[in-house]
Amino acid sequence: MHIPGFLRAAARFSANTLFLGLFLVATPSEARQAGQMLLLPERVFDGESMHEGYAVLVDAAHIADLGPREEMIRRYDGVERKELENMTLMPGIIEGHSHVLLHPYDETSWNDQVLVESRAERVARGVVHLDRTLRAGVTTIRDLGAEGAGYDDVGLRQAVTKGVVPGPRMLVAGPAIVATGSYGPKGFREGVTVPLGAQVADGHDGIIRVVREQIGGGADIIKVYADYRWGPDGEAMPTFSETELRLIVETAASSGRVTVAHAGTAEGMRRAVLAGVHTIEHGDGGTPDVFRLMAERGVVWYPTLAAVESIMTYGGWEKGSGPDPERIRIKKQAIQWALGAGVAIGMGGDVGVYTHGSNAREMELMVEYGLAPISVLRAATSLNADTFGLGDRVGRLAPGLVADVIAVEGNPLEDMSAMHRVAMVMQAGRTVR
Repeated sequence: MHIPGFLRAAARFSANTLFLGLFLVATPSEARQAGQMLLLPERVFDGESMHEGYAVLVDAAHIADLGPREEMIRRYDGVERKELENMTLMPGIIEGHSHVLLHPYDETSWNDQVLVESRAERVARGVVHLDRTLRAGVTTIRDLGAEGAGYDDVGLRQAVTKGVVPGPRMLVAGPAIVATGSYGPKGFREGVTVPLGAQVADGHDGIIRVVREQIGGGADIIKVYADYRWGPDGEAMPTFSETELRLIVETAASSGRVTVAHAGTAEGMRRAVLAGVHTIEHGDGGTPDVFRLMAERGVVWYPTLAAVESIMTYGGWEKGSGPDPERIRIKKQAIQWALGAGVAIGMGGDVGVYTHGSNAREMELMVEYGLAPISVLRAATSLNADTFGLGDRVGRLAPGLVADVIAVEGNPLEDMSAMHRVAMVMQAGRTVR
């Protein structure tokens, strides 16, 4: 559940003050207890700002302290140290839009993944994807739809939580909700029934039943397709009315869950925002008016740039070989309108459309499309943490927060490709890479 910023800040202040007060009266032997490690990088990004010459103390599963390097070395003389030369230490990346049960469409089409691949194969792939994702420095993901695999994303979340398989912390959406006739594999004759890749809900009673069913199935988030490619010529058009969308949002909210919307048209986005959705995914057709409305309502946007570029590439586009195609130009214009309106832009690339573990592609493209590097780093850490209701646990390096920590070679403020060069991954204080 989204927690207002001032409450999160107050909670962090209280927890940090209590922790530091206890730490100041610790004896020297307590300060050297097993499980502590002093990390000594060249710089530290704490989720908000970059600090040159800083160090971070990890104590078991949590961040214990951070500050200027020499001061930290004196303060914690005798604690195990780890030198991280020419590296940036930062919170683990939080991926905002993932599909663990998908793999790149140039390997296997979406239709064949839903209709041909067995559920067992898809789960096996998902286990591999989770491991790759964690090793790439992504310690938390929001997975927005099992795409025909039912609640297998819930099962994977449980397997990670229990330590059965390695992977990032997971927030999952289960099957996702679509309107009758709008979504799923096409081209079959009348009377042939095929899996849709999502769950149909229509009208008052149907919507309430499906949302409650997904809650009962273990979904952390309710995802709805507010529009889809079902227009007369296959163009994207709105699917649900504003009233239906509001009913989805209200039913989910009664259980403490938020609703997120796939929306690529201005009208689909407008209806979803007015209905009270928490985030908009894709948003290619956003207009200045729609983005101003999103900013007014505090709706965060996930533009999924890497998925768009990947799909264009699969269709034969060669980046840099000429002028940008229309879809790319539209996306770049939308980014500028959103920035001008003051919309919060989160990091979420729709990974699964492209290779799991290459999540940093989205961060590179966010810079290329006009976001400041510091904003991109915040989008992938503190902003996503706050948006997903996790800001009191992860997304920042601060005393008392969970020690999800990564080190990358170089300085991502100068070159965002540094995010591909992950040299260390620590999840809840345990080094996994």
